[in-house]
Amino acid sequence: MTKSRVQAILDEHKSIVFPGVYDTLSAKLAARAGFPMAFISGYSVAATSIGEPDLGLLTQTELVAQARRICACVDIPIIVDADTGYGNPLNVIRTVRELIDAGAAGCFLEDQQWPKKCGHMRGKRVIEREEYIDKIRATVDTRGDADFFIVARTDSLAVLGLDEAIERVTQARRVGADASFVEAPNSLEELAEIGRRAPAPVVANMIEKGKTPVLPKQKLAELGFHLILYPLAGLFAAAHGLASIYETIRKQDTTLGAESRLMAFDEFNELIGVESKYKLAERYGVK
Repeated sequence: MTKSRVQAILDEHKSIVFPGVYDTLSAKLAARAGFPMAFISGYSVAATSIGEPDLGLLTQTELVAQARRICACVDIPIIVDADTGYGNPLNVIRTVRELIDAGAAGCFLEDQQWPKKCGHMRGKRVIEREEYIDKIRATVDTRGDADFFIVARTDSLAVLGLDEAIERVTQARRVGADASFVEAPNSLEELAEIGRRAPAPVVANMIEKGKTPVLPKQKLAELGFHLILYPLAGLFAAAHGLASIYETIRKQDTTLGAESRLMAFDEFNELIGVESKYKLAERYGVK
């Protein structure tokens, strides 16, 4: 199989920091910032597209539709949060086919029972190890020769302990997954143990004020992590910015004096490609 885009980035950078995105605008901003890749967070898509928490309420169809729009609007590779694959291995097969067709560069596949929960929320349950490995095998078989990077994620640390979590990602790698992700370690000591024992490359999931300590790239690389993800920082920043400017408008009835907190009209138009559309219109005689 030809080396995937994500693997090529890893080979070049060894350890890479990349952000979560949730719509076409956030994806364009991530690409403009210079990130070589990004991640579609199910938590963020659920929050922004249906206004619901990450409790298994977002459907496969809704996620794939958003992934298709995002992957079409940027050139950088996009990994997609595929949750549990939305069912058994047959559902996984359909989900992976849909994501490949949407242009995704890979996915995270986890071992929670459906309906799943955000990895940093309470009350998680996981399926049997053998069932999860069968789902990874289905993902690998469906991928075939496609440019699709498979991250084996386990939430079993909180339920069954660290040894079982390491065993799950180890077995998932043996059947063809490309990276290991043990979700929600609670301490620096657990991070160090995961970095030492999980098969490389290993994901670190940095959620501000979540269960896992947020550490700088250099420290995480020293601990043995290679894919350093900030899945919700963009969402939280956008929510904070919107809340702040809406409060300003409500209290002051104007944005005068708040211009420094807003992207300028011309800059925003450049971001979304207004002038390029004008030029395209002129080519075809559109007034």
